[in-house]
Amino acid sequence: MAEFVTLDVDGGIGTIRLSRPPMNALNRQVQGELREVAAAATADDAVRAVIVYGGEKVFAAGADIKEMAEMSAQQMTDAIGGLQAGLGAVASIPKPTVAAITGYALGGGLEVALGADRRIAGDNAKLGVPEVLLGVIPGGGGTQRLARLVGPSRAKDMIFTGRFVGAEEALRIGLVDEVVAPDAVYDAARAWASQFVGGASRALAAAKAAIDEGLDTDLATGLKIEAHVFASLFATDDRSIGMSSFLENGPGKAEFTGN
Repeated sequence: MAEFVTLDVDGGIGTIRLSRPPMNALNRQVQGELREVAAAATADDAVRAVIVYGGEKVFAAGADIKEMAEMSAQQMTDAIGGLQAGLGAVASIPKPTVAAITGYALGGGLEVALGADRRIAGDNAKLGVPEVLLGVIPGGGGTQRLARLVGPSRAKDMIFTGRFVGAEEALRIGLVDEVVAPDAVYDAARAWASQFVGGASRALAAAKAAIDEGLDTDLATGLKIEAHVFASLFATDDRSIGMSSFLENGPGKAEFTGN
């Protein structure tokens, strides 16, 4: 049983909950539990969309610096694969994912949130990658996912300075997608995730794969990826259900099975 990271499934929505008081520091145990819970959310057909949530007061204020402080370069070389896999575990889930951010999402905490498809923040949120102030850089995917999300210039500004970004600036630069009152963050995330509970889950997974894999390559290769996953959907029940429903009843009325 996981101690600090749990998966709760309710109404087709899985909530990955970070719970390591007081600040949800992401030590190696938490990183391993994130990998395990992400794999469980992926494998569970009852989970159609996923929320990542740190609680009402804080999302996650970064990696466990006390744990890292005494590590040698060789020890970190051995550990970095697990660090990246753990903090990037949410990105591996082939279902719609949303990070519900309250309070601080810093360093590794922001890296976890960057792995989600969408980020909803409370208006009290503070986001940042302050690792340079410790003499290092983001190592859990931050240099790559942040630059892809907000562009290299903005990513470099955040990473070089280590400054915290407030919710409104985060919204303006595309770091988050929606800002709400702090006590409405989880409900807003659940409202977004609920759209996909009855959706065509294989088509959603295909769309996510085409976008994510296409962003890592050139346009021509991306178009080939799109063509492959598009054609593969013609072997699914949901494609038959969706097209038959459209022809008979018009758009938006199909009852998908997820097969």
